[in-house]
Amino acid sequence: MRFESSSFGALLKPVGRRAFKASVERHDADRYGKSFSSWDHLVALVYAQLSGASSLRELELDWNAHGHRHYHLGSDLLSRSTLADANGRRPWQVFGETMTALAAQCSGKAGQESREMLRIIDSTPIPLGGLYGCGASNGRIDGLKMHVVYDPAALRPLAAEVTKANVNDIEVGRGVELAAGATYVFDKGYCSFPWWRQISDAGAFFVTRPKSNMKWRTLRRRRDGGGEEGDGFKILRDAEVKLVSKGDSRLPMPLRLIKVKRTAAKTITILTNDMTRSAVAVAALYKGRWQIELLFRWLKQHLKIRRFMGYNENAIRLQLIAAVIAFLLMRIAAKLNQIKMPLLRFAELIKRNAFSTRPLARLDRPPKRSTTSNPATGGAIQFEFSYA
Repeated sequence: MRFESSSFGALLKPVGRRAFKASVERHDADRYGKSFSSWDHLVALVYAQLSGASSLRELELDWNAHGHRHYHLGSDLLSRSTLADANGRRPWQVFGETMTALAAQCSGKAGQESREMLRIIDSTPIPLGGLYGCGASNGRIDGLKMHVVYDPAALRPLAAEVTKANVNDIEVGRGVELAAGATYVFDKGYCSFPWWRQISDAGAFFVTRPKSNMKWRTLRRRRDGGGEEGDGFKILRDAEVKLVSKGDSRLPMPLRLIKVKRTAAKTITILTNDMTRSAVAVAALYKGRWQIELLFRWLKQHLKIRRFMGYNENAIRLQLIAAVIAFLLMRIAAKLNQIKMPLLRFAELIKRNAFSTRPLARLDRPPKRSTTSNPATGGAIQFEFSYA
């Protein structure tokens, strides 16, 4: 019989098995559970995201009900106790490296990234309360934070890291790999003069907001510094400035301050080292920072990162990274199969047809009708009764 991959199997194909195996060996990730490999673990947690399973018991029942499809996935039946042990002990770095490899495959429109490299950096809280006992309080929430570097041109997260809620955003920001010519957009939580200097020294640009206690001195007003309008905002001021607050000596690069009046919100001040873009273009870059908020909202509303399948930090970290992996796999599948439908609808179709044999590009269409015929009668196969 000719093998036909399930929709879930087709979705997993971009995960390079050779690179995944190398990552497992590098981190010795199978040392605690050889009967339940890292590949079994990845497949189970990604399926939990796509199927909407909210507990280990629900995942076990749902997964094992489709046992006839596991062989072609390179996996087997699932035991919730085994999965719970793996969640608590398996190194999360294997999942993190898999996510990074998938992000490299998830590109946007042809040539768009090469013209302008934009990177949005932000974090989102993961409240845990007192139920899990593995987070920390930052004065607002008790739990963890997910930090993401996002490429808005390709609609893809490039990197993700999970920390306790009391870890300052800038601590993670300093670890972001800098690329010459790229523009990094972030809010005032990433205020660090030495880091801004590193960005400038790398030949890159930053667009951010200054803290309220920063002081500066105007050096020169720019000609296009007033009256220009963008989409929902108006430029009030555009000037080259020099900081006069503490830390000024560590910022030798030229700085530019842009004051923006938003139509339905308060006036904001933007600080950048980009001296070539127009004031409207710089303001539009900062406005586009909300694209990463849409990603966070999508992940929280449509994937399982509100209820967790473990009570320790490692289990929660694995589940959060698995959510990003599931998102990337859907983005890659939509690109490869030229799927134009909204990602939310595509996710719903995968959830309902995970083990069907229909191609991913045809999930929104009725299955093909069988054209098998009976050679003896020349027509459709029918029951034949023989009377003795």
